Order: sequence, then C-alpha cells, then structure tokens
Amino acid sequence: MTREEACMKKDDAIKHFPHEGKLLGYDLYGNGHINDTFLLEYELCDGNIKKVILQRMNHEIFKKPIELMENILGVTSFLKEKIIENGGDPERETLNVITSDEGLPYYQDVDGNYWRAYRFIEGATSFDTVENPEDFYESAVAFGHFQRLLADYPAKTLHETIEGFHDTAARFKRFEQVVAEDKCGRAAAVQNEIQFVLKRKEVAETLGAMQRAGELPLRVTHNDTKLNNIMLDDKTHKAICVIDLDTVMPGLAINDFGDSIRFGASTGAEDEIDLSKIECDMKLFELYTKGFIQGCNGSLTQKELEMLPMGAKVMTYECGMRFLTDYLEGDVYFRIHREGHNLDRCRTQFKLVADMEQKWDTMNEIVKKYM
Repeated sequence: MTREEACMKKDDAIKHFPHEGKLLGYDLYGNGHINDTFLLEYELCDGNIKKVILQRMNHEIFKKPIELMENILGVTSFLKEKIIENGGDPERETLNVITSDEGLPYYQDVDGNYWRAYRFIEGATSFDTVENPEDFYESAVAFGHFQRLLADYPAKTLHETIEGFHDTAARFKRFEQVVAEDKCGRAAAVQNEIQFVLKRKEVAETLGAMQRAGELPLRVTHNDTKLNNIMLDDKTHKAICVIDLDTVMPGLAINDFGDSIRFGASTGAEDEIDLSKIECDMKLFELYTKGFIQGCNGSLTQKELEMLPMGAKVMTYECGMRFLTDYLEGDVYFRIHREGHNLDRCRTQFKLVADMEQKWDTMNEIVKKYM
C-alpha cells in the first residue's frame, strides 16, 4: 500500500480507536521508511487538546503484526512496572498503547491492513540528526538504561518479528544470491560496492558465532537505535522515552550500541552523496560510549563491553549490505525518494566501515577507558 492509499484508509481506522473529545484534524507525521504515521488532535470538554499517534503497520515488512504487538505490550508493561518502582512517570517514559473498540492492541481493516494507536508524548521531541552532542549523549544513556531496565526480561519469550533481522551471516548469503541473480541488471555498475561486501565475509560471521558459543548473551534488544527513536524533553533536554518498538526482540546488546554509532556518530546524512563528508567522529563515538555504558550501569558482561567496537562495525556493514541488496533487487524494501537512493545510502555505510577500520585502535582504547 502506498502512503496515499493509507491516507484514504485512515478515516475508517480512526473510528475503531475511540477517544475522548472531538476530532479536530489529522496529518501525516514523521518521516519513517516503513510504517504510515498520522498525528490526530482531539479537543476535550475543558478546551485542552489531546494528541494521538495512529499508524498503519506495514505487514509486508512485519509479516506477523499480532506477534509484534504482543512483544510491544509485554515489554511496555514490564517497563511501566520498573518505571513506577523507580519513581518515574509511566505516561511519558514508555509507549502507551491504546486499544481498539474490540479491546485489542490493533485494528484490522477489511483489506487486511493492521492499525494501532499510541498516546502522544507531550513536551518532547525526537531529532533525525545530531544537532547537539549532549542530545546524542542523552540518547546513549537512554538506550543503555533501556538495556538495564529489561535485563531481567526473559528475552527468549519474545517473538522474532522479522526473522533473522540481525543475522548478518544469513544476510550475507542472501546478498550473494541477489548478486548472482541480478534480476534488475544493476550489478555490473556497482562492482566496487559488491566487492567491498564480499571481502569482509568474516565481519558478517563474527557475532553470530560468538553468540552460539555462549560468549555473548541473548538480550531484549531494540534493533533500531537511531537518535530519532529517543524522545527528549523540550525543557530539560533529557532523554525520557525509547520509541518505535517494532523490532524489539531477542538479540545482542552490542548490536543496539553499534546501530546508534553508525547513525549518530557519522559526520553526514545517511544518504549523503558527497562521501568526503562522511567519517566516524571519534568525539561522538566517545560521548556515546560513555553514555551507553553509564546507562547500562553494570548490566553488560565484560565480553560485551570489549566487543562494542565490533558491534559498531558489524551494524554499519550490515546496513550498507541491506541497502545494496535492496538496490540490486529494485528498491522493494526501503522507501526511496530519488533514483539510486539506496545506492547512495550503501556508499555512506561502506565509507563509515572503512573509516572505522582506520580508527580501530582508537575505538578500542575509548571503550577500555569507560569499562
């Protein structure tokens, strides 16, 4: 379904998430790649405005939306208990799911689309890029704190909402298959990028092998730890809530760390065309490392801490491989806004990987400093 089609379907979905007050209006919200998101505004009897987030879940990507919502309910309910124990505000410090008129955490329309609604978190903002280093630090503390709060959650009970999402070795095999098939005839023009992936096969296999050997524990992971999935309080600029829990499932904590670094410590946009602008900023890497370890507050093992730089390298490599795979398949997964958009995205990731390789000793020394 296109975003335009989702706009046409939203009126029906709105009716199935009853809210107090009069609906004043709605508009598209955010710039996510996957789901279609709308911001609804309701006027209450006292004249105040209540906001609600309505989303159409992309069930072509998230093929098991009911299991996905079971994960979100389980994790947010657990987080609420922890937040209350710590004297926090569960209305602002975790997502709050609004049930449909059938008492379910989702609504399925006649065309098979799945919708959900959340309470809007007032007085807070998320940022797409690192505008202030302190905000990046706050996001690190928040994602580390997320790990600490969920350290006792039975990770194995969560559904795998996207099978093999961070199985980098499996993605490597899929990449080889896509290159061999070359169904869009694009491979010949991107041989440099293809060879970059193929020459780093061991990067794809490292973390999975360590997890199978018991060196890295299975944990509840967010799996999309970009800066824009953290809400920062507008007044204090402190991180208050981790959002976008669609990919919460069993995984490796160092992958969550690594995804933050690949996105937030880059000196350029994810789709920057001028690669001379792209490098992994060691000041930002150190700031995030400090905040993440502080937020985890002893919940990670010694081995996990030692492997944080590898988490950054693997997640950046994997993301670049995913962008390149999608480009070779005809841009069927990530939403694009121009010709070659996914190719531009993959090139920024590979430039970051190469830069990390040049700065590998520095990255390890920084981690040791805060261990």
